[in-house]
Amino acid sequence: MGQAVPVAEDDLVIRDSLVIPASELDWRFSRSSGPGGQSVNTSDSRASLRFNVEESRVLTDLQRKRINERLGDRLADGVLTVTASEERSQYLNRQQARRRLAALLAAAVAPPPRRRRATKPSRASIERRLTNKRRRSELKRNRGQRDD
Repeated sequence: MGQAVPVAEDDLVIRDSLVIPASELDWRFSRSSGPGGQSVNTSDSRASLRFNVEESRVLTDLQRKRINERLGDRLADGVLTVTASEERSQYLNRQQARRRLAALLAAAVAPPPRRRRATKPSRASIERRLTNKRRRSELKRNRGQRDD
């Protein structure tokens, strides 16, 4: 189908045909809120991963258009930012941010689902529906009548 793309260790694989090189990813680290013991005030464990959609060299025009349409509200000046701060270690937060960015981009560049083809119900299914309606109607009509 597509050609195999050489992948470095730090590159972000979105799908077989799309790999974002590490050089296009920008990391920022800051202090994370929440519990963490004595190290919470000294370690920058929150990881923010930024990807510039507008200036990326690996995206096709169609992929860029789909990302802008589907993630437009998350983009700030063409830059998509994902933050992770759930874990205490920076390493785990980095892994989480990479997974989130990959999932977001994979969903955004995916082709739209195939259109649903309208179908008619079969003659047998129409007959079953009408038979059940008649049966229910008869049941309800007989509830109010009593032979005294």
